[in-house]
Amino acid sequence: MTTAAILTAAGSGTRLGHALPKALVPVLGEPVVVHAARRLLAARPGGAPLAALVVSAPPGHLEQFRTLLGPDVVVVPGGPTRQASVAAALAALPDEGIDVVLVHDAARPFAPADLVERVVAAVTAGHDAVVPGLAVTDTIKRVGPGTGGWPVEATVDRAELRAVQTPQGFARATLERAHAAAAQDAADESVAASDDAGLVERLGLPVWVVPGDERAAKITTARDLAVAELLASDTKGT
Repeated sequence: MTTAAILTAAGSGTRLGHALPKALVPVLGEPVVVHAARRLLAARPGGAPLAALVVSAPPGHLEQFRTLLGPDVVVVPGGPTRQASVAAALAALPDEGIDVVLVHDAARPFAPADLVERVVAAVTAGHDAVVPGLAVTDTIKRVGPGTGGWPVEATVDRAELRAVQTPQGFARATLERAHAAAAQDAADESVAASDDAGLVERLGLPVWVVPGDERAAKITTARDLAVAELLASDTKGT
């Protein structure tokens, strides 16, 4: 099977508190999106490199992204939501020759190659939608509405929970079908899906979870960025 990847990098990064879009924020002197793309391109799913990489970028920064990523990476303008950005990148993939599509967040710039390969291997084995997930270590409470606090309604069995990461992997036809079915929601943040597996779930189709990796941590806050700097130092040159 031939694999392509979509890298979502169109977010503003408001919670990060940085003047630049999140994907352009430097980590050890290089933008987040460069780290993320490099690790995707280093993977060899099924023993072969990615057939294509499409990046969704903030519309006002397309040329900057193209310069950073080089001529072999396709850059398209992202949309108002993550779902819309993935849909735009999905439409830019080659029409033929792609069996598996990975969807990855640039905000997880240090996802290792073996995680990418593990996700693709599960799709190749017959699971049309695959997500990596980490076991939840904190005690989780379900709460009800409240003022100044919340009443606990239940303690959730954390053995049944996984914190989902990216890259997520899909049989191409399944991902295209899921996006087509939810296209009417793509422009509205209140109803758009926060991940692509969620769109597959809306179709009533199964989603498979494989072990995640702590190195695929997401950068959302300034603290996350500081942790990413440490992680980049530990993995530099790998």
